[in-house]
Amino acid sequence: MLETLTNILNTTVLYSTPLILAGLGGLFSERSGVVNIALEGLMTIGAFTAAVVTIVTGNAWMGLLAAVVSGMILALPHAIASITFKADQVVSGVALNFLALGLSVYLVKRFYDGAAQTPVVPDKLEEVAIPGLSQIPVIGPSLFHAFPTTYIAVILVLVSSFILYRTPFGMRLRAVGEHPQAAETAGVSVILMRYMAVIISGALAAIGGAALSISIGSEFNQSTVAGQGFIALAALIFGKWRPYGVLGAAVFFGFAVALSLTGQLYGLTQYLPSEVLNMLPYVLTILALAGFVGRAEAPAAIGKPYEKGSR
Repeated sequence: MLETLTNILNTTVLYSTPLILAGLGGLFSERSGVVNIALEGLMTIGAFTAAVVTIVTGNAWMGLLAAVVSGMILALPHAIASITFKADQVVSGVALNFLALGLSVYLVKRFYDGAAQTPVVPDKLEEVAIPGLSQIPVIGPSLFHAFPTTYIAVILVLVSSFILYRTPFGMRLRAVGEHPQAAETAGVSVILMRYMAVIISGALAAIGGAALSISIGSEFNQSTVAGQGFIALAALIFGKWRPYGVLGAAVFFGFAVALSLTGQLYGLTQYLPSEVLNMLPYVLTILALAGFVGRAEAPAAIGKPYEKGSR
């Protein structure tokens, strides 16, 4: 029984990590008033870049750093389209998702002689155990013997909460997402704040993608991300656009994945088709949003292009 609980908790932590990171990315963008449907694409480009750079350099930390840079670069077209040219933010995000997947798959085939996936990375991010704490039954092996990306995700939740609610930058960011005209009147550059928020969003989502290819997994292919960017977006909404809410929602969806995988491991496929178990995380996502999204209040100016001087 203890072993089963440990396995479920370990899998929950493992699969909630990229969702936390991508969800935090969406949080910064949407708190500034810019819808970011492109989390899937940003995770994809992060996973691709991390895997390729790790293969080239033999250093997973270099791959992680390269993923951050690639996410920031890919987020820039979304910022330009949405903020400068005032294009439809949803359409821009969807276009970026297609661009990221198509570009990454094309480059994999070009780099690796038509292969559908990259070679196995030579240097994954290895699990790190915290002395003493990792020996605690059940929770120790899961919470305190984890990949570096898990620790990074938890730290970023704390940092994001502090930045958003305890710093002038966070106050301005939330202001431009709630009432940009008032923020501009107070001397805050709405355009600059939104650009910064979208670029931060790209960096964080790309770290989530990198976690899938160089820590949880060890290669990149077109199914590496497999819709997790959209689940991260659901976690953002379910978490009511708050850092700790994103954390809780991501853990909930990670737990759904854990139930699905554990059910297959322990023979539930004798009673239910494996496809039904694989559907479980997505079904729970829909049910969660159907039950709670109506009570979640999005930033007031989200999705609305800012016209300087308007009321």
